[in-house]
Amino acid sequence: MSLLPKVGTELNVEQLEALKVFAKACRHDIIQMVTNAQSGHPGGSLSSIDFLTTVYLGVIAQGGEKLVYSNGHISPAAYSVLANLGYLDRDEVVRDFRQIGSIFEGHVTRHVPGIWYGTGPLGIGCSVASAFALSEKLGRSNRKVFGVLGDGDAQEGEVYEMMNFAAKNQLNNLIVFCDANGVQLSDSLAKIMPVNLKGHFEAAGWLVLESNGHDFAALWKALAQAYASEKPVLILAKTVMGKGVDFMEKEGLAMKAIWHGKAPSKEQIQPAIDALCLSDVEARLLEKVRAEVSWKPQKPEFTASLTANKLNPGKAKVYTELTDCRTAYGMALLDLAELNPQVMALDADLRGSVMTKFLAEKFPERHVECGIAEQNMMSLGGGFSLAEYVPFVSTFGAFMTSRAKDQARVNDINCTNVKMVATHSGLSVGEDGPTHQSIDDMGSFLGMFNTMVIEPADPNQTDRIIRYVATHYGNFYVRMGRHKFPILTKEDGTPFYGEDYAYEYGRTDLVRDGGEVAVVATGATVYEAFEAWKTQSEKGKPFKLIAVSSIKHFDENLVKSLKGVKQVVTVEDHNLKSGLYSQMAVFILENGLQSQLKGLGVNEYQFSGKAEELYLKAGIYRQNIVEYLDKLQ
Repeated sequence: MSLLPKVGTELNVEQLEALKVFAKACRHDIIQMVTNAQSGHPGGSLSSIDFLTTVYLGVIAQGGEKLVYSNGHISPAAYSVLANLGYLDRDEVVRDFRQIGSIFEGHVTRHVPGIWYGTGPLGIGCSVASAFALSEKLGRSNRKVFGVLGDGDAQEGEVYEMMNFAAKNQLNNLIVFCDANGVQLSDSLAKIMPVNLKGHFEAAGWLVLESNGHDFAALWKALAQAYASEKPVLILAKTVMGKGVDFMEKEGLAMKAIWHGKAPSKEQIQPAIDALCLSDVEARLLEKVRAEVSWKPQKPEFTASLTANKLNPGKAKVYTELTDCRTAYGMALLDLAELNPQVMALDADLRGSVMTKFLAEKFPERHVECGIAEQNMMSLGGGFSLAEYVPFVSTFGAFMTSRAKDQARVNDINCTNVKMVATHSGLSVGEDGPTHQSIDDMGSFLGMFNTMVIEPADPNQTDRIIRYVATHYGNFYVRMGRHKFPILTKEDGTPFYGEDYAYEYGRTDLVRDGGEVAVVATGATVYEAFEAWKTQSEKGKPFKLIAVSSIKHFDENLVKSLKGVKQVVTVEDHNLKSGLYSQMAVFILENGLQSQLKGLGVNEYQFSGKAEELYLKAGIYRQNIVEYLDKLQ
């Protein structure tokens, strides 16, 4: 008789004992971890260990189903389970938890085998689990995916975005355990912020099963019911913070938050450690459990950013007529989807604006409509990318980089492969006004180590950039405006970014040569500078016009182009303090260039108006550039 139960069968005496012994061993390791580190979160780790024991021994240890922690601070519970299954060196985990240089960080991290996605900021994990669940369905599987959520965690708005998404997509393969211990960081939920979890999830269309979170028989029964459900399932596990350590449990029953994030002293905890040590009989039973474990996690792999993949980039399009960059994006995305089944698109009720509509019409199964829920959408993108899809996530720049920045940052930490393409950026959005005119969006991602930022200069370069980001690993933020403008041309009138143009990240292009003044522009302002060059050239005052594609990475060509230049003028549809101007200042200093630097950009919030009118008012229109250069030359 197996010690690892099968879902749908009754627990026998030996299996029940095995669950109890396993949970006891985990509790022992949890309190040793936090005591040794003198930091960590023992309360929720102890309260959740019984349902984690149930799902790991009853399901994951046998089949490798994915589980994502939303309450990533219960890492002691996660690591103790993985160690006692034999996946990790138990002594190393206990010794090195939260220590410098160790992978066993204070919040769950993807560097640890068996952790599918690293979390810390609350509310994110179950969105990622939803992406994993939908990925299974897209692959014609109904394999179960699990999420773990704290009851305080569920106060986050992203959780509500997730619950609606899961219900809409009929994710009956998604099972979320909620550690309902009634206590959060500062006090009880009743005092801080009560949440009606059962009511909210049921209203969203979930099946909610309530269970004693410390009764293995009850948890096992709830798990069997969840497997039979045609809806996503929340198992509301009623638990006690600090369960299994008498003095912590006492405070948990009193709804006190003392042990949420506090480590006990070694003297204080020693009696509990002694009481949780396994007897010889229990230790032998645990060894038998480990011997039956049939699934083991692989060592996690982290692909370096900008590594080329095997996607087919297709043939670049050449635009000659007036159009916008967002249309070029949508058409390139459709082309990529036709050639690569792993390419998909996510948007937030904006398919007609961000131009994912082309893919949606032809491949509806690979178009994921997220509704007006940008935070959930961004985390879904991270999950899909780790499920080996290539997700293009699109919304307006203002929402992508402000509302969903936290989620993009956690994706960055997880080294995901999300292609963020934002339209309606800058003053180009026009009449929608300052709430939608994202003029600080590029700066939002400058501090992220695994996210590249790009802004195309015209539709032809947009096409090539989109193909590049699809065929290279990493998180990319590609920013573009809303309005139409002509394509850039060479001196012979052919497209500057024509058939012979190949994009590389950070590439800069000398669009026109000139004298000792250089105008360095990015995005739609490259065309404004291009028109200014024509005017100045006719007056015998040509300047160097350089197009920059990324304010985060400049190539060697920029150094060569600026040699001998006395005056550099940057132009951007962005805030000068966190955009091209500020980055160029650093670049000039670091490369020892003897150039004075001035910047034309957006210095204050604007009102409604057409893109050209707003450019003129902000001082970044072609006329403004000419007037400024006349003062210099």
